[in-house]
Amino acid sequence: MRNDTTVEDCGQSDQQLWNAVQHSVQDLPDEVLIFLLASRYCEVDSDLKDLAGNLFNSTPPGWQRVQSICNFVFQHLGFDYQQARANRTALEAFHERTGVCRDYTHLAITLCRCMNIPARYCTGYLSDIGVTPTHDPMDFCAWFEAYLGGKWHTFDPRNNVPRIGRVLIARGRDAADAALTTTFGANELESFKVWADEVPG
Repeated sequence: MRNDTTVEDCGQSDQQLWNAVQHSVQDLPDEVLIFLLASRYCEVDSDLKDLAGNLFNSTPPGWQRVQSICNFVFQHLGFDYQQARANRTALEAFHERTGVCRDYTHLAITLCRCMNIPARYCTGYLSDIGVTPTHDPMDFCAWFEAYLGGKWHTFDPRNNVPRIGRVLIARGRDAADAALTTTFGANELESFKVWADEVPG
């Protein structure tokens, strides 16, 4: 399978709205309530509930609280492709202190939900536009959106800085809703290559 597409992007980095407020649960739209609940990889109903309260109850609600969660996840986990696995949950990532971007995202989503902030999983492509490129092979990327101030906003606990050129492919409660591939029966991945490069204008 192969796909090669040119995508036009606004060229702006992720928007930051530090005055975006956190809504009371009773004021949230019905359609976002599902993003407060536990899901396959995000165990809201676990030890992470008390942890989130202990860590973030003292932070100002809203954007600053979500950013504090991202800062914690960024500092707590170590990025390591060699430790990647498809079934690691947020709680396991917290205890193992390692993972890849989906693990960072699952942990941040779970901590947000524990603080009654709706959060949903995003997957897609992220280029190296505006940052120093690494020599590591590219991969699909995971980040999340939090519902603040009546809108969904992008947060990226893996990189933890605004980035340019995100290409969103899918959203869901977690990676189970937005899998890169879903297979039935025996299968073997023989090769895997991702590219997301800036096209000179």
